[in-house]
Amino acid sequence: QVQLVESGGGLVQAGGSLRLSCAASGIIFRIFSMGWYRQAPEKQRELVATITSGGGTNYADSVKGRFTISRDNAKNTVYLQMNSLKREDTAVYYCRSTYLRYDYWGQGTQVTVSS
Repeated sequence: QVQLVESGGGLVQAGGSLRLSCAASGIIFRIFSMGWYRQAPEKQRELVATITSGGGTNYADSVKGRFTISRDNAKNTVYLQMNSLKREDTAVYYCRSTYLRYDYWGQGTQVTVSS
């Protein structure tokens, strides 16, 4: 059974930092591309950052220079370091793993940025 379990969300003041984690089980983690997505109230889910099995990264323009995605294949975990948080970063953050036709999502973790 595949599980992606996010953690690390919470309430933070604008300008602060959080680190999200996503622990994966039931997949051969090292071959999967991993990603973070977010969905704010009444908005569509959007890509935040992705990292390939080889370590290549991609970021949404809105988070470039502030967020960093990384992975630890030994721990089957992907991270999202979020710095200089803004109110508009408030959303539920979801972890996603993809490989060929395999596509899995976590349940999400809430991030709330207050002014």
